Amino acid sequence: MPATVEVIINAMSGVADKEEVRRQLAGIFIASGIEARISLASTGREVVKLARRAVEGEAQTIVAGGGDGTVNAVASMIVGSNKTFGVVPLGTLNHFAKDLHIPLDLEGAARTIIAGHPIKIDVGEVNERLFVNNSSLGLYPSIVRQREKVQRLGHGKWPAFLWAALTVLRRYPFLNVRLFVDSTKFATRTPFVFVGNNVYEMESFNIGTRARLDGGVLSLYVTHRTGRVGLVRLGLRALFGRLRNAEDFIALTTTELLVETRRNRVRVSTDGEVTMMETPLQYRVRPGVLSVLVPKETEATS
Repeated sequence: MPATVEVIINAMSGVADKEEVRRQLAGIFIASGIEARISLASTGREVVKLARRAVEGEAQTIVAGGGDGTVNAVASMIVGSNKTFGVVPLGTLNHFAKDLHIPLDLEGAARTIIAGHPIKIDVGEVNERLFVNNSSLGLYPSIVRQREKVQRLGHGKWPAFLWAALTVLRRYPFLNVRLFVDSTKFATRTPFVFVGNNVYEMESFNIGTRARLDGGVLSLYVTHRTGRVGLVRLGLRALFGRLRNAEDFIALTTTELLVETRRNRVRVSTDGEVTMMETPLQYRVRPGVLSVLVPKETEATS
């Protein structure tokens, strides 16, 4: 059980009343004899600033309260330190928490932190930027960028995402890429390149989940020369468990990957956050560099 925890809550994440979240969390920790220093961050930049300060502080456990972007921001500061990472899922999708079976309710997540069962997991890295879930280029970063423009006009997140997806799919941009994987090199024209921290389930009703985060690998998924109809066809194949038989879909695992494009700079998403990066893109896995508090049953199966 940690004696002191630093909690960083992203005020922009999905839960509406962050002050109530702070009050409830403080009560749960105090009742267990734990001092909790809880900060509210109003911007992503402030999340990073608070996380950096927490890493330099005395608390052994640092907790991210927010969605996957917040989890990534705080985890990226912790990697390379001797700190332990805790998660209170407050986002919309919470992929990282779900894959580690961290409870999605406030009390359950807090109890997981209090119980103090850590495991070592991997993180991915692209051009020295870390990701705990995945990174991609092509369609998804373009959709996120378009969604942000629509949101600035006052639209909600999901209506904005739908409008952005339709806008981008109308244009349906392709990337010309060269991929260097181990001793293999291949070139393709593709709407997306997806790189996961460990292996993602890509078929049936478990699409988008991971069985483990400590396998020491990156997963690469690429489709080549696939138009809109072909993309829908791939989605149906995935749903019915036949994706790996598709000739125009590539799925493999590696520890390092180099991506070259014709452009000097491309948009790259890391856990949903989009940045412009200079090419080539150098991906690698960093095994076991993040200590995360999880339920005991997750610890037993890792």
